[in-house]
Amino acid sequence: MKTSQLDGLDPELRAPLEALLGNYPGGVYAIEDLAERRRIDALHAAQMNEAVKAAQTCSTEDVQVPGPTGCAPVPLRIYRPRNLQPASPSVFFIHGGGMCLGDLDYEHATAVKICEELGVLVVSSGYRKAPEHPHPAQVDDCYAALCWMSDNATSLDFDPERLTIFGGSAGGNLALATALRARDLAGPALAYIMALYPMVDHRHTTPSAHQITNIGVWDRKTNIEAWEWFLAGQTPDGYAAPLHAADLTGLPPTFIDVGTADAFRDEDIALAQRLLAAGVPTELHVYPGVYHAAEHYAPDAEAAGHMWTVRIRALRKALHIQPAPTDTEGHGHHN
Repeated sequence: MKTSQLDGLDPELRAPLEALLGNYPGGVYAIEDLAERRRIDALHAAQMNEAVKAAQTCSTEDVQVPGPTGCAPVPLRIYRPRNLQPASPSVFFIHGGGMCLGDLDYEHATAVKICEELGVLVVSSGYRKAPEHPHPAQVDDCYAALCWMSDNATSLDFDPERLTIFGGSAGGNLALATALRARDLAGPALAYIMALYPMVDHRHTTPSAHQITNIGVWDRKTNIEAWEWFLAGQTPDGYAAPLHAADLTGLPPTFIDVGTADAFRDEDIALAQRLLAAGVPTELHVYPGVYHAAEHYAPDAEAAGHMWTVRIRALRKALHIQPAPTDTEGHGHHN
């Protein structure tokens, strides 16, 4: 009997994936028409956000800030927790979507979670998408937005010494690329990078890039297509594919996590090894039976709760935030 790639998954994570595959054979990313894929993806995000928006206690403000020279403004969403302390730490947040999907609503739930659980200012950045806008439009936009945030630390009232950059998947790539650019241009000082299952290698040559082929979420075919759109025939530089940046020294401490059933597993492990070799303090977590962005599909699963407990604890430590009185070891988090 042929085994399915779903057989090795955490059972709690498998159920929502099978439900999705029931509606969209092959998954949403198997839809050939990009406009239709974007429409369905946005619909899913809107559905997930309904409950979050009804329950959230943080405030949000949407603004447009100057983009790269000669380019359109960059849309940002500023999240402020209810009891924001003066000169709080802050998180510059970049959504995922394979460089071709997503907007400020795409990972609204995650931005709310970080803002409310840590009690910090979160600034979420939009950016132009491929294939309409190939590299370097994405990192150009994110870097322009980061510079705006840093320049406005006083009016936004955050501590510029405790500014971290956060992103998952394509957002993880852009968090790393933006941090590399900030280092190279002596731009905003970053205290920490949190890159969740980042998309960092354009070559598709690792074992995991070959193994994850029909799981229904981000897999080999989707990834090859996304990189082709993103690079548009260019030879990638270190800002496009951070795993291959010539020099990783001088980056801030970095956190990476990835699942064993993620096409990015091996490139993320290789990135952590390169960062460590470059003297960058690096924390790496590899979660068994977890597929790409599983916590978005199964937010109430035990594995998702565990991953978030680890992430929030790491962010607290990096940003010197005292745990809330209810946040005892391994408890007190909510999904």
